[in-house]
Amino acid sequence: MNSDLSPDAETNAPIEPAEDLVEAFLRGQNSGGASDIDYGVGGMPIPPKGFRSGFIGIIGRPNVGKSTLMNTLVGQKIAITSPTAQTTRNRLKGILTTDQAQIIFVDTPGIHKPHHRLGEVLVKNAQNAIHSVDALVFVVDGSTDLGGGDRFISDLLRDCKVPVVLGINKADCQDPALQVKDLPVINGNICDRAYLELAHAQNWTIAKFSALTGEGLEDLQQKLIDQLEPGPYYYPPDLVTDQPERFIMGELIREQILLSTREEVPHSVAIAIDQVKEEAKITRVFATIHVERDSQKGILIGKKGTMLKSIGTEARMQMQKLIEGKIDLQLFVKVQPKWRQSRTRLAELGYRVED
Repeated sequence: MNSDLSPDAETNAPIEPAEDLVEAFLRGQNSGGASDIDYGVGGMPIPPKGFRSGFIGIIGRPNVGKSTLMNTLVGQKIAITSPTAQTTRNRLKGILTTDQAQIIFVDTPGIHKPHHRLGEVLVKNAQNAIHSVDALVFVVDGSTDLGGGDRFISDLLRDCKVPVVLGINKADCQDPALQVKDLPVINGNICDRAYLELAHAQNWTIAKFSALTGEGLEDLQQKLIDQLEPGPYYYPPDLVTDQPERFIMGELIREQILLSTREEVPHSVAIAIDQVKEEAKITRVFATIHVERDSQKGILIGKKGTMLKSIGTEARMQMQKLIEGKIDLQLFVKVQPKWRQSRTRLAELGYRVED
């Protein structure tokens, strides 16, 4: 089913093979202040004296704001967000380059108790990230009390050999009536107390912030830079992610499904970008939405195709912002029974345990 076709699309134009959209698609508008950079042989910059770099894993329970934090820090939306828990499924890298450092953030799926093979893969990838980075920021929801999920992650980090920053997020959502004056964080709140005790017991650095408003992020950024060793540029300074455009296109479609549907549908969905065809005036994207049951297919298509058209329209608008050009997005829905339980199906759809 064709979910959305731009009105000025030249449907009779010959279709050319796709070319890379990476230049406009992956390079951000905000390089974080990096300037006056000297380039060495091969095109990679020569780091100035005292320059630091490294990989920082972002971990935490589902829906604590990990992806929002990474998007805000790198200055561009590269990870999808939604109120639905377990939105992130892949270890997505976001790159922040400043005059002082280059930080490669590794956004991970929320650590939770898995209920199917897909969940096991996601949690395993998040746990693997703990041991494959130079430092960690453990994000917690400062608007709620410390819970069992946070303690479970804390136990995973007990023998961690890299520095950890405990990031108390959602400072903007804390109840002002519950502020207390004796806590060593900005606008100390009664909800902070248990998190601070946990951090002190583990000898972790503490940062409190709001990923949504940006409050406290300068302090967090500096504390993360302090955890890194002197090092080189791993990526060009204006790059904000290492992911290919097809991956981000698929994620933008999945984001609109998360925002438009509820209950069983969001977690049963996988997106495959089947083809990208770049023409002179428009880029045509063909994508398949995989679900597990016929009932889910019916929900996604909606009455007379209205739901699928709405999802396609919103996803197309987001894609056009990224590539700075017109998109013709065609969506199809296919039933793949129990794909989340099948190792073969998971691999075909790009879900594997990462090293």
